[in-house]
Amino acid sequence: MTYIAMNRFKVRPGSEEDFENIWRSRESHLKELKGFREFRLLKGPQGDGYQLYSSHVIWDSRADFEAWTKSQQFRDAHKDAGNRGTQSALMGPPQFEGFETILEEV
Repeated sequence: MTYIAMNRFKVRPGSEEDFENIWRSRESHLKELKGFREFRLLKGPQGDGYQLYSSHVIWDSRADFEAWTKSQQFRDAHKDAGNRGTQSALMGPPQFEGFETILEEV
């Protein structure tokens, strides 16, 4: 079954467009990796003084996700994260959540 890796981001009011543009213009290496299926950036509800976003990545397995986190592609994708304006847009570090799929309907 698949593995879903998610990060929740609390974005400062007024920084939503900058945050979205950072993601749109990033150099993604996900398609180069074994087990990658799909990536989505989701815009959620407004919270108390922030806009909620979540990155949502589907992998064939948890092992494929873990291999990504140890890969050169992962290091390349994250090396300039603080220099792209991400830190000023965020109200703290992202919150990671990983889920193993137990039931899937297509």
